[in-house]
Amino acid sequence: MASSAETTETCKPSTETTAETTTKSTKIITLKISDEAIFEVEDSVAMEILVIVKSFLEDQSPSTEIVPLPNILAKPFSQFIEFCKEHVMFKENPDKEKQKKISEFFLKEKSNEELLDMITVAKYLEAEDLLDLLSQAVADRIQIKSVEYMRKFFGIENDFTREEEAKLCEERSWAFEDVDKDY
Repeated sequence: MASSAETTETCKPSTETTAETTTKSTKIITLKISDEAIFEVEDSVAMEILVIVKSFLEDQSPSTEIVPLPNILAKPFSQFIEFCKEHVMFKENPDKEKQKKISEFFLKEKSNEELLDMITVAKYLEAEDLLDLLSQAVADRIQIKSVEYMRKFFGIENDFTREEEAKLCEERSWAFEDVDKDY
């Protein structure tokens, strides 16, 4: 878990007490997450999580408050912000093919757990475009995988007895043809 003293190239933790500051005509939004880490992000990136940030800034005095994001942890949030920055870059200069390649490369590096954590963040923050991309990445990873792989991927405990599972496999053997059994 990251501490508020940790610095990454994608988001800058801070100890400032304002929700917005301006640098070089770019507005900076300060976000505080559940494990007390504070992140400063450019408004263009923060607007990817528009619903929560905009709602908070409309309800509060932006010069005196930090936007709280209580259900998010530092590591997945940091990765999510990194992904948002890439997404914003392509909104400014849309090249769909290049965007797809960079998104695939970025997501390919992530472990299954990291990907699922980022989906949780995207869902909580109502970042629909990013949620769609992340969900597609999961769909690509689980395509033609075995039941065992799926259980491991999603952390699902098997509640069938060996006999029940064998019977289901026999009755629906077509569903298990050409399944990639690799983990």
